[in-house]
Parts: sequence; C-alpha cells; structure tokens
Amino acid sequence: MYVKICGLREPAHAALAAELGADAVGVVMSPRSSRHASADEARAVVAAARSTRADIDTVLVVNTLPAEEAARLARDLGFTVLQLHGGYLAEDVAAAGALLPRVWRATSLAQFPGLSAGELREERLLLDGATPGSGTTWDLSPLGADPELRRRIGSDWLLAGGLTPDNVADAISIARPGGVDVSSGVEHAPGQKHPDSIRRFMEAARSATSIEGESRHE
Repeated sequence: MYVKICGLREPAHAALAAELGADAVGVVMSPRSSRHASADEARAVVAAARSTRADIDTVLVVNTLPAEEAARLARDLGFTVLQLHGGYLAEDVAAAGALLPRVWRATSLAQFPGLSAGELREERLLLDGATPGSGTTWDLSPLGADPELRRRIGSDWLLAGGLTPDNVADAISIARPGGVDVSSGVEHAPGQKHPDSIRRFMEAARSATSIEGESRHE
C-alpha cells in the first residue's frame, strides 16, 4: 500500500514520515489553503525527506497555477512529482510533463464520473471527494462494487478525502486503492500536523495492507 503524507511545511514532519516508511511526502502551494507553503518551506521539506530516505517521492500539489509554471517551480524546488489538483486538461499534463516527467492528476468522481486512469496521460490518478482538497469523507462503496469503474481506474490509483488513522483501514477495505493520501486527517489544527497522528496513520494503513494481503491468500 503506497502511502503519501501531504500538506507538510515542517522539515521534522517530513523526516518523520520518511522514517516511518511513507512512500511520498507532499507540499501544497496554493495561497487559499491553510497548508500553503512558501518556497523556502518547500525546499526544506524536500531536503529533510530526501536526507532521511533518498528514494522517497516528493510531490508538489497545486490547483491554481498554470501547469507549465507549476512544473517549472516543482523542478526548481527539487520535487520529483507534480500533482495537478482540479480542472486541468490533457494539454496541461503534456505541458507540465515536458518539464517534469512525473505528473499526477487529482480529481473527483463526483465531477467526472466517467473518468479513466491515464486518460490525460498522467502517471497516476488520485481520487478525492466532491470538493477535492477539503478533507471531507465521501461514499466509497462504488469503488469496490462497480466492476466497470474498477476497470477504468485500475489498481494503482490513490484514495484521498477525509482519511484519518481511525478510518483508513476501513476505507482501504471498501475501496481497494493502490495507495492512500492524507493531509487534514493527521492534523491537530488546520495546517498543523501532529507527529503521533502521522505515526498512527502509517501503522493503520500498513496494518490494513497486511490484513488485505492475508485475506486474498486464504
């Protein structure tokens, strides 16, 4: 189970996530977000994560910047992945990919019920709730019950939206994603991460993966 801890601004939290085995850390650069990071904060998060574990993915998340500008910024700040959140189009992914090859797409089934993974030539698809980035829970049942939907989204997609240490195991069991993405669910106040919550989330996600794997081999 791929795990991404997002919305980080403090190097210590990035280092902790890396130590605990997170596959990715994310930084949000969006002035309207309580998790908006400055360029200096972003650089520090990337440096802390990578100095702790060189193979970790570092993801810049944007939702208002033009895609090409965002890709240039991500490259200059040392990120390995750009996540375009919201209404970006195929040409945006292509423009970003020309500067930074790894581009993810974050969107919502509520907005695009017929979507398919890779249709914009993104490396990875992230599915969020009706208001992406809001941290609110949403109905996951179609993700596990609709064969046609599962065919379209594949097995490598990331689940986001209202995940916490207390509900991530159930969410994984229902939706069967390739990975999970958390931000507000490991905070004690908007934009303020809590180290113990990060630790508990990692433990819960890994435990759910083990249980899922065991059930498939019974």
